[in-house]
Amino acid sequence: MYNPQLETFLKVADAGSFNKAAEQSYITPTAVIKQMNLLEADLGVKLFERTHRGLKLTKAGSSLYDDAKYIIQYCKDSVTRAKNAMQADTDIIRIGTSPMTPAQILVELWPKIHALCPEIKFQLVPFENTPENAREILKNLGHNIDVVAGIFDETMLGVRQCAGFEISRQPLCCAVSVHHRLADRHRLKVQDLYGESLMLMHRDWSLYVDRLRDDLWQNHSQIHIVDFDFYSVDVFNRCENSNDVLMAVEAWENVHPLLKVIPVDWEHTIPYGLLHAPQPSETVGRFLSTVRSITC
Repeated sequence: MYNPQLETFLKVADAGSFNKAAEQSYITPTAVIKQMNLLEADLGVKLFERTHRGLKLTKAGSSLYDDAKYIIQYCKDSVTRAKNAMQADTDIIRIGTSPMTPAQILVELWPKIHALCPEIKFQLVPFENTPENAREILKNLGHNIDVVAGIFDETMLGVRQCAGFEISRQPLCCAVSVHHRLADRHRLKVQDLYGESLMLMHRDWSLYVDRLRDDLWQNHSQIHIVDFDFYSVDVFNRCENSNDVLMAVEAWENVHPLLKVIPVDWEHTIPYGLLHAPQPSETVGRFLSTVRSITC
């Protein structure tokens, strides 16, 4: 459904080397170079610059890199949608999963759900947590994916054009590198963060995060707040590499093996539950009612 040379292009860009990309693809470096030459010829643009440190993307290459990831994922999702359309069994709940939206809560509830609705089955649909995917998936819940577990509030639901069913309130915690000075703590006081840089999602992303931000600005100015735009694995890598502190929730404790999520002695929480279409299907509605009866 898409030019397979795009996948090779992404591997070369990530590896910064034709040889390393060839090893990952189990083909020869000559074959990789040939694919890239053909791709550049077809597109009419130069994608790579050779430097003494390896390959570097040109401006055209950087632009294609971001789009290629989205194109490939969208095509894979299209195939999944086509396969789902052929499913004779309509009692399937398609659960979107990513590092930031693990399905662990539903796995834990599954025995009780199955006892009340034995006809319902789960199908996990993994996706890459990028801004483009988040926008498209949440806006189109009910098509390829029925529900996604995660944090939310009314602001985010309005922006993403979806609905949310709250299962619990997750305490806002802090994630730090396992090498950070606070990593040996089991619980933090706000004063422990004095002198640290705390990474928070930008203002107006969440009312609950903004309340934390305002509390810190007004009462704990010794904490330096650093804004970022989107939760992704890259942000967790940035936290580990920079030694900054990252606002997180307990559900993300397994996102990055070199980060530790630690509770903090403040009263800030955020809703956690299931994101779904504003008008869910009959099966999804029955599933949500079952989860509601279990959790309430």
